[in-house]
Amino acid sequence: MKKTLCAVCVFAFSLLAQPGIAAISVKDDAGNTVTLQAPAKRIISLSPHVTELIFAAGAGDKIIGTVNYSDYPAAAKSIPRVGDNRQLDIERILSMKPDLLVVWMHGAFERQLEPLRQAGIPYFFSEPHTLDNIPENLIKLGSLFGTEVQAQAAAQEFRQKLGQLRTRYQGKSTVRTFYQVWGKPIYTLNDKSIVSDVIRTCGGENIFGRLAADAPSVSAEAVLLENPELIVSGDSKNQGVSGIVQWKTFSNMLAVKNNNLLAIDGDQLNRAGPRIVDGAKAVCEAMELARTRRVNNGTQAPAGKNDAMKVGAK
Repeated sequence: MKKTLCAVCVFAFSLLAQPGIAAISVKDDAGNTVTLQAPAKRIISLSPHVTELIFAAGAGDKIIGTVNYSDYPAAAKSIPRVGDNRQLDIERILSMKPDLLVVWMHGAFERQLEPLRQAGIPYFFSEPHTLDNIPENLIKLGSLFGTEVQAQAAAQEFRQKLGQLRTRYQGKSTVRTFYQVWGKPIYTLNDKSIVSDVIRTCGGENIFGRLAADAPSVSAEAVLLENPELIVSGDSKNQGVSGIVQWKTFSNMLAVKNNNLLAIDGDQLNRAGPRIVDGAKAVCEAMELARTRRVNNGTQAPAGKNDAMKVGAK
Protein backbone atom coordinates (compact mmCIF):
# COMPACT_ATOMS: atom_id res chain seq x y z
CA MET A 1 0.00 0.00 0.00
CA LYS A 2 2.85 2.44 0.90
CA LYS A 3 4.67 1.74 -2.37
CA THR A 4 1.47 2.40 -4.31
CA LEU A 5 0.89 5.64 -2.45
CA CYS A 6 4.44 6.82 -3.14
CA ALA A 7 4.10 5.98 -6.82
CA VAL A 8 0.93 8.02 -7.09
CA CYS A 9 2.53 10.94 -5.20
CA VAL A 10 5.44 10.99 -7.67
CA PHE A 11 2.93 10.84 -10.55
CA ALA A 12 0.95 13.77 -9.12
CA PHE A 13 4.11 15.81 -8.49
CA SER A 14 5.28 15.26 -12.07
CA LEU A 15 2.03 16.82 -13.30
CA LEU A 16 2.53 19.88 -11.11
CA ALA A 17 6.12 20.25 -12.25
CA GLN A 18 5.41 20.55 -15.98
CA PRO A 19 6.61 23.98 -17.18
CA GLY A 20 4.82 26.27 -19.61
CA ILE A 21 1.31 25.00 -18.88
CA ALA A 22 -1.28 27.36 -17.48
CA ALA A 23 -3.02 25.98 -14.41
CA ILE A 24 -6.75 25.23 -14.58
CA SER A 25 -8.74 26.19 -11.48
CA VAL A 26 -12.46 25.82 -10.77
CA LYS A 27 -14.59 25.64 -7.63
CA ASP A 28 -16.56 22.47 -6.98
CA ASP A 29 -19.98 22.13 -5.35
CA ALA A 30 -18.42 22.06 -1.88
CA GLY A 31 -16.70 25.39 -2.51
CA ASN A 32 -13.26 23.78 -2.79
CA THR A 33 -10.83 25.07 -5.43
CA VAL A 34 -9.69 22.29 -7.77
CA THR A 35 -6.46 23.02 -9.63
CA LEU A 36 -4.86 21.00 -12.42
CA GLN A 37 -1.68 21.85 -14.32
CA ALA A 38 -3.07 20.26 -17.47
CA PRO A 39 -6.45 18.90 -18.64
CA ALA A 40 -7.33 15.59 -17.00
CA LYS A 41 -6.80 12.55 -19.22
CA ARG A 42 -7.42 9.72 -16.75
CA ILE A 43 -10.70 10.32 -14.94
CA ILE A 44 -12.50 8.12 -12.43
CA SER A 45 -16.21 8.82 -11.92
CA LEU A 46 -17.61 7.84 -8.54
CA SER A 47 -21.34 8.32 -9.22
CA PRO A 48 -23.75 7.44 -12.03
CA HIS A 49 -24.85 11.08 -12.40
CA VAL A 50 -21.21 12.10 -12.63
CA THR A 51 -20.64 9.62 -15.45
CA GLU A 52 -23.51 11.17 -17.40
CA LEU A 53 -22.13 14.67 -16.81
CA ILE A 54 -18.65 13.67 -18.01
CA PHE A 55 -19.99 12.13 -21.21
CA ALA A 56 -22.12 15.22 -21.86
CA ALA A 57 -19.09 17.43 -21.28
CA GLY A 58 -17.26 15.57 -24.04
CA ALA A 59 -14.84 13.46 -21.99
CA GLY A 60 -16.48 10.05 -21.85
CA ASP A 61 -13.46 8.49 -23.56
CA LYS A 62 -11.24 9.70 -20.72
CA ILE A 63 -13.09 7.77 -18.00
CA ILE A 64 -10.90 4.85 -16.89
CA GLY A 65 -13.11 3.68 -14.01
CA THR A 66 -16.54 4.19 -12.53
CA VAL A 67 -19.02 2.69 -10.06
CA ASN A 68 -21.90 0.26 -10.37
CA TYR A 69 -25.14 1.54 -11.95
CA SER A 70 -23.24 3.88 -14.27
CA ASP A 71 -25.25 2.64 -17.23
CA TYR A 72 -25.92 5.76 -19.33
CA PRO A 73 -25.03 6.42 -22.05
CA ALA A 74 -24.57 2.88 -23.43
CA ALA A 75 -20.80 3.34 -23.70
CA ALA A 76 -20.62 3.72 -19.90
CA LYS A 77 -21.56 0.06 -19.41
CA SER A 78 -18.14 -1.11 -20.64
CA ILE A 79 -16.10 1.08 -18.26
CA PRO A 80 -14.26 -0.92 -15.52
CA ARG A 81 -15.92 -0.79 -12.09
CA VAL A 82 -14.07 0.35 -8.98
CA GLY A 83 -16.85 -0.14 -6.42
CA ASP A 84 -20.37 0.95 -5.63
CA ASN A 85 -22.22 3.36 -3.35
CA ARG A 86 -21.22 1.32 -0.30
CA GLN A 87 -17.59 0.42 -0.87
CA LEU A 88 -14.77 1.62 -3.13
CA ASP A 89 -11.81 -0.52 -4.19
CA ILE A 90 -9.16 1.94 -3.03
CA GLU A 91 -6.21 -0.25 -4.07
CA ARG A 92 -7.55 -0.56 -7.59
CA ILE A 93 -8.22 3.16 -7.88
CA LEU A 94 -4.66 3.93 -6.81
CA SER A 95 -3.22 1.38 -9.22
CA MET A 96 -5.10 2.98 -12.14
CA LYS A 97 -3.22 6.28 -11.55
CA PRO A 98 -6.07 8.72 -12.22
CA ASP A 99 -5.28 12.40 -12.58
CA LEU A 100 -8.78 13.42 -11.44
CA LEU A 101 -11.61 11.94 -9.40
CA VAL A 102 -15.13 13.30 -9.83
CA VAL A 103 -17.05 12.31 -6.72
CA TRP A 104 -20.37 12.52 -4.93
CA MET A 105 -20.01 12.43 -1.15
CA HIS A 106 -22.35 10.32 0.92
CA GLY A 107 -22.18 7.94 3.86
CA ALA A 108 -18.73 6.40 4.22
CA PHE A 109 -17.32 8.04 1.09
CA GLU A 110 -15.68 10.83 3.11
CA ARG A 111 -13.66 8.28 5.07
CA GLN A 112 -12.89 6.15 2.01
CA LEU A 113 -11.55 9.10 0.07
CA GLU A 114 -8.95 9.95 2.71
CA PRO A 115 -6.20 7.64 1.33
CA LEU A 116 -6.87 9.07 -2.13
CA ARG A 117 -6.41 12.59 -0.77
CA GLN A 118 -3.18 11.52 0.92
CA ALA A 119 -1.99 10.17 -2.41
CA GLY A 120 -2.37 13.64 -3.86
CA ILE A 121 -5.10 12.81 -6.36
CA PRO A 122 -7.25 15.90 -7.02
CA TYR A 123 -11.00 15.52 -6.89
CA PHE A 124 -14.04 17.53 -7.96
CA PHE A 125 -17.14 17.21 -5.78
CA SER A 126 -20.38 17.21 -7.80
CA GLU A 127 -23.75 17.53 -6.11
CA PRO A 128 -26.17 19.76 -8.04
CA HIS A 129 -29.11 20.76 -5.83
CA THR A 130 -30.84 22.84 -8.48
CA LEU A 131 -31.36 22.55 -12.21
CA ASP A 132 -29.18 25.63 -12.75
CA ASN A 133 -26.27 23.80 -11.09
CA ILE A 134 -26.15 21.22 -13.90
CA PRO A 135 -24.93 23.50 -16.71
CA GLU A 136 -22.55 25.07 -14.18
CA ASN A 137 -21.12 21.60 -13.50
CA LEU A 138 -20.81 20.89 -17.22
CA ILE A 139 -18.82 24.06 -17.86
CA LYS A 140 -16.49 23.51 -14.90
CA LEU A 141 -15.87 19.89 -15.84
CA GLY A 142 -15.24 20.92 -19.44
CA SER A 143 -12.51 23.26 -18.18
CA LEU A 144 -10.88 20.45 -16.19
CA PHE A 145 -11.04 18.07 -19.16
CA GLY A 146 -10.02 20.50 -21.89
CA THR A 147 -13.35 19.93 -23.63
CA GLU A 148 -14.75 23.45 -23.21
CA VAL A 149 -16.44 23.57 -26.62
CA GLN A 150 -18.48 20.40 -26.09
CA ALA A 151 -19.28 21.30 -22.47
CA GLN A 152 -20.43 24.82 -23.40
CA ALA A 153 -22.68 23.41 -26.13
CA ALA A 154 -24.22 20.87 -23.73
CA ALA A 155 -24.75 23.58 -21.09
CA GLN A 156 -26.37 25.89 -23.62
CA GLU A 157 -28.74 23.16 -24.83
CA PHE A 158 -29.73 22.36 -21.24
CA ARG A 159 -30.34 26.02 -20.39
CA GLN A 160 -32.45 26.51 -23.50
CA LYS A 161 -34.69 23.55 -22.66
CA LEU A 162 -34.94 24.64 -19.02
CA GLY A 163 -35.79 28.20 -20.04
CA GLN A 164 -38.62 26.94 -22.23
CA LEU A 165 -40.09 24.99 -19.31
CA ARG A 166 -39.87 27.98 -16.98
CA THR A 167 -41.46 30.30 -19.49
CA ARG A 168 -44.34 27.94 -20.04
CA TYR A 169 -45.08 26.60 -16.57
CA GLN A 170 -43.75 28.77 -13.74
CA GLY A 171 -46.33 31.14 -12.32
CA LYS A 172 -49.21 28.76 -13.00
CA SER A 173 -51.53 27.58 -10.24
CA THR A 174 -49.84 25.29 -7.73
CA VAL A 175 -50.18 21.52 -8.04
CA ARG A 176 -49.47 19.74 -4.75
CA THR A 177 -47.26 16.81 -5.69
CA PHE A 178 -46.01 13.62 -4.05
CA TYR A 179 -42.78 12.16 -5.42
CA GLN A 180 -42.15 8.52 -4.57
CA VAL A 181 -38.56 7.29 -4.72
CA TRP A 182 -39.42 3.83 -3.41
CA GLY A 183 -42.69 2.07 -2.71
CA LYS A 184 -42.05 -0.55 -0.03
CA PRO A 185 -41.32 1.09 2.36
CA ILE A 186 -42.41 4.45 0.99
CA TYR A 187 -39.55 6.93 0.54
CA THR A 188 -39.70 10.47 -0.78
CA LEU A 189 -37.37 13.51 -0.96
CA ASN A 190 -37.44 16.87 0.78
CA ASP A 191 -36.91 20.35 -0.67
CA LYS A 192 -33.10 20.04 -0.61
CA SER A 193 -33.29 17.59 -3.51
CA ILE A 194 -33.05 18.52 -7.17
CA VAL A 195 -36.39 16.71 -7.67
CA SER A 196 -38.06 19.42 -5.61
CA ASP A 197 -36.50 22.01 -7.92
CA VAL A 198 -38.09 20.15 -10.83
CA ILE A 199 -41.45 20.31 -9.07
CA ARG A 200 -41.02 24.06 -8.40
CA THR A 201 -39.99 24.66 -12.01
CA CYS A 202 -43.27 23.13 -13.16
CA GLY A 203 -45.29 25.29 -10.76
CA GLY A 204 -45.80 22.57 -8.16
CA GLU A 205 -45.25 22.04 -4.46
CA ASN A 206 -43.57 19.02 -2.86
CA ILE A 207 -46.02 17.95 -0.14
CA PHE A 208 -43.17 16.58 2.02
CA GLY A 209 -40.63 19.24 1.10
CA ARG A 210 -40.40 20.67 4.62
CA LEU A 211 -39.41 17.40 6.32
CA ALA A 212 -35.97 17.48 7.95
CA ALA A 213 -34.57 14.25 6.47
CA ASP A 214 -33.26 14.45 2.91
CA ALA A 215 -34.93 11.15 1.98
CA PRO A 216 -37.64 10.56 4.58
CA SER A 217 -39.74 7.45 4.94
CA VAL A 218 -43.46 8.25 5.09
CA SER A 219 -46.57 6.19 5.72
CA ALA A 220 -49.46 5.65 3.33
CA GLU A 221 -51.65 7.39 5.90
CA ALA A 222 -49.43 10.49 5.77
CA VAL A 223 -49.75 10.60 1.97
CA LEU A 224 -53.54 10.20 2.19
CA LEU A 225 -53.72 12.96 4.78
CA GLU A 226 -51.80 15.33 2.48
CA ASN A 227 -54.13 14.35 -0.38
CA PRO A 228 -51.81 15.27 -3.29
CA GLU A 229 -53.21 16.32 -6.64
CA LEU A 230 -50.40 14.54 -8.53
CA ILE A 231 -48.35 11.45 -7.68
CA VAL A 232 -45.07 10.82 -9.51
CA SER A 233 -43.43 7.43 -9.02
CA GLY A 234 -39.83 6.88 -10.07
CA ASP A 235 -39.31 3.45 -8.55
CA SER A 236 -40.44 1.06 -11.32
CA LYS A 237 -36.97 0.35 -12.74
CA ASN A 238 -35.71 -1.22 -9.52
CA GLN A 239 -38.93 -2.76 -8.22
CA GLY A 240 -40.16 -4.29 -11.47
CA VAL A 241 -43.68 -2.95 -10.96
CA SER A 242 -44.27 0.77 -10.64
CA GLY A 243 -45.14 1.94 -7.14
CA ILE A 244 -47.95 3.94 -8.71
CA VAL A 245 -50.06 0.78 -8.60
CA GLN A 246 -50.32 0.78 -4.80
CA TRP A 247 -52.26 4.06 -4.82
CA LYS A 248 -55.00 3.09 -7.26
CA THR A 249 -57.17 1.52 -4.55
CA PHE A 250 -57.45 4.88 -2.74
CA SER A 251 -60.22 6.21 -4.95
CA ASN A 252 -60.98 9.20 -2.70
CA MET A 253 -57.47 10.64 -2.99
CA LEU A 254 -57.48 13.60 -5.38
CA ALA A 255 -54.61 12.30 -7.55
CA VAL A 256 -56.41 8.99 -8.06
CA LYS A 257 -59.85 10.53 -8.45
CA ASN A 258 -58.58 12.83 -11.22
CA ASN A 259 -56.31 10.21 -12.77
CA ASN A 260 -53.09 12.17 -12.10
CA LEU A 261 -50.61 9.31 -11.71
CA LEU A 262 -47.25 9.51 -13.47
CA ALA A 263 -44.83 6.56 -13.64
CA ILE A 264 -41.40 7.66 -14.85
CA ASP A 265 -37.91 6.19 -15.09
CA GLY A 266 -36.44 7.44 -11.81
CA ASP A 267 -33.01 7.90 -13.37
CA GLN A 268 -34.45 10.84 -15.32
CA LEU A 269 -35.17 12.65 -12.06
CA ASN A 270 -32.98 11.19 -9.31
CA ARG A 271 -29.74 11.61 -11.27
CA ALA A 272 -28.56 15.20 -11.50
CA GLY A 273 -27.40 14.91 -15.09
CA PRO A 274 -28.49 16.38 -18.44
CA ARG A 275 -31.39 13.91 -18.85
CA ILE A 276 -33.20 15.47 -15.91
CA VAL A 277 -34.53 18.26 -18.13
CA ASP A 278 -36.44 15.61 -20.12
CA GLY A 279 -37.79 14.14 -16.90
CA ALA A 280 -38.79 17.66 -15.83
CA LYS A 281 -40.67 18.12 -19.10
CA ALA A 282 -42.71 14.97 -18.38
CA VAL A 283 -43.51 16.20 -14.85
CA CYS A 284 -44.51 19.64 -16.13
CA GLU A 285 -46.83 18.09 -18.71
CA ALA A 286 -48.40 15.88 -16.02
CA MET A 287 -48.99 18.94 -13.82
CA GLU A 288 -50.59 20.84 -16.67
CA LEU A 289 -52.88 17.90 -17.31
CA ALA A 290 -53.74 17.86 -13.59
CA ARG A 291 -54.76 21.51 -13.81
CA THR A 292 -57.14 20.80 -16.69
CA ARG A 293 -58.67 17.89 -14.80
CA ARG A 294 -59.68 19.79 -11.71
CA VAL A 295 -63.25 19.10 -10.76
CA ASN A 296 -63.97 22.77 -10.18
CA ASN A 297 -63.17 23.39 -13.86
CA GLY A 298 -65.59 20.66 -14.92
CA THR A 299 -62.89 18.60 -16.63
CA GLN A 300 -62.52 15.54 -14.42
CA ALA A 301 -60.57 12.76 -16.14
CA PRO A 302 -62.62 9.90 -17.61
CA ALA A 303 -62.13 6.38 -16.30
CA GLY A 304 -60.24 3.92 -18.46
CA LYS A 305 -57.95 0.90 -18.55
CA ASN A 306 -54.74 2.91 -18.85
CA ASP A 307 -55.26 5.10 -15.85
CA ALA A 308 -51.57 5.88 -15.21
CA MET A 309 -49.34 7.90 -17.50
CA LYS A 310 -46.07 6.19 -18.31
CA VAL A 311 -42.96 8.11 -19.34
CA GLY A 312 -39.44 6.77 -19.82
CA ALA A 313 -40.24 3.38 -18.28
CA LYS A 314 -37.70 0.65 -18.98
